[in-house]
Amino acid sequence: MSTDSNTSTSPHPGPVTADDVTRAVELAVTALRPALDADWDVPAGSLEWTCWETGEHLADDLFWYAAKIGSPRPSTDEREPFGGSRRRPEGPRNTITAEPAVGPAGLLQVIEGCGGLLAAVTRVTPATARAHHVFGISDPEGFAAMGVVETLLHAHDLARGLGVDFAAPAGLCARTLHRLFPDAPDGVEPWPALLWLTGRGDLPGRERVGKWRWYGAPRAT
Repeated sequence: MSTDSNTSTSPHPGPVTADDVTRAVELAVTALRPALDADWDVPAGSLEWTCWETGEHLADDLFWYAAKIGSPRPSTDEREPFGGSRRRPEGPRNTITAEPAVGPAGLLQVIEGCGGLLAAVTRVTPATARAHHVFGISDPEGFAAMGVVETLLHAHDLARGLGVDFAAPAGLCARTLHRLFPDAPDGVEPWPALLWLTGRGDLPGRERVGKWRWYGAPRAT
């Protein structure tokens, strides 16, 4: 079981695991559940998407990462075989959506279900498996880390839009930073570092990040 005691200065904070995916989704859903009666049509933090669209996008990401690396024959081809659609032209293109009539509680259930898929796939997929991602061909740990990043960041976005609090634990962020962000700053707490690296926060003495990315290729330990 992973712990949450690491900091960004730890040289080897440990691998990102299926338990980390489960923990990230659990933290996100727990933080957002008090906002079930809020207006989910407002923007999610600094995003142009609404909170509802952002929640669907998160569920879609978790599903996609599971589907990509969990296939018996994962593909490194950049062509995407799954279809998708947008609720409005400016919104995200999703394969997975939630039924609006069920409301935010149903959307959180969809996020939990897709997170469970990614966690299960991470547990059983051989470490030698590789699949395509625009930020680098990656392995099961990499896709698990991507799922953690998407979950933590969009929980942050949603929390800002919905008026609730959310902060991610240091260990979970440190493992994810080590796996996907080789340029993470030293001597900075992991959660503020992750927000800064993804254009969502400021760090003293550093310019705010505009365009950003992670690096999915497996890292040498």
